[in-house]
Amino acid sequence: MSIPANGNGTTAPDGAERTYNIAAVDRALDLLEALARIGPATLAALAEDAGMTRTAGFRLLRTMQARGFAIQDRARGLWRLGGRWGMLSRAAASQGALGATAAPVLAALAAETGENAYLIVRTGLEGEVLALHRADPSLRVYVEPGKRFLLHAGPGRLLLAYAPDTIQTEVLSKRLPRLTPATRIDPGWIAADLERIRSRGWLITSDEMFPGACAIAAPVQDAGGDIVAAMTIAAPSLRMRSPRPRSLLGPVLAAATQMSEALGAPGNARSPQPAIPVRRVARLRQIAPAETHAAGDGHAGTETLGSTTATQVPRPRRPPTERARRLSAGPPSRSVPD
Repeated sequence: MSIPANGNGTTAPDGAERTYNIAAVDRALDLLEALARIGPATLAALAEDAGMTRTAGFRLLRTMQARGFAIQDRARGLWRLGGRWGMLSRAAASQGALGATAAPVLAALAAETGENAYLIVRTGLEGEVLALHRADPSLRVYVEPGKRFLLHAGPGRLLLAYAPDTIQTEVLSKRLPRLTPATRIDPGWIAADLERIRSRGWLITSDEMFPGACAIAAPVQDAGGDIVAAMTIAAPSLRMRSPRPRSLLGPVLAAATQMSEALGAPGNARSPQPAIPVRRVARLRQIAPAETHAAGDGHAGTETLGSTTATQVPRPRRPPTERARRLSAGPPSRSVPD
């Protein structure tokens, strides 16, 4: 038995969720996302970005214009988003759209890592926990949604790294409180670390906000490519001794990528991968005893997977084949008569 007719005219097997796809709505949404990415823009540029003909784009834009969702500058022929989108944006925020989108991603991340998973955002000069999934509901040690925190310490520094320059300057120009003995409060060091975070695209931090707590954070992008949140896991430092934080970095990056895709991030926008594959960490440790900092040493931001000065382990040379031995030996010698 099959469930009749999805929206695209196909059938779905028993137990499968039916999908509905209206082509005209798909095209309209593609055009709106193009307006958000590259607008104000010409009809030709928008149609090309949305992957449709100019005729289809023009009709859709005129329809949106009649409803106040698109505006045309007739003098220059440019189209932009209309003022009515502000209402929808505010409604999405008030209805918790970002947290609801993150909920299944956080649940999967908590299940995979066994640690509490958070979505954190920047609100002005502070960070805020927007959503949480507790890996073990029986444990009472966690940070509740709605909790505000400072941006210079812990995973908040990743949000600061992607904040506008004016926000960074304002935060670092103030007196920075030392929350724990491990909190870094030197503005020069923090400014340099913001550059390191942007370069590698993730942060491992330990003991900076709360003694005995370790966190791993990765940025989340929206459809415009802006960093709007961070996917984070946090756990007691006793459970995060090296090399475990490195092994959990991959799932955090993957969750950030999944969340970014759910928000419509550009298709080529992917969370950066660790500089050194996780599976090779143990082998590198054997030849690099002078590694800079472990994740639990209290100096967050100084650890990168590529921070060791060790050279890569050379590949073992294969034994030469019989043909290679004959070639290296040269042509066979011949006896010459006296």
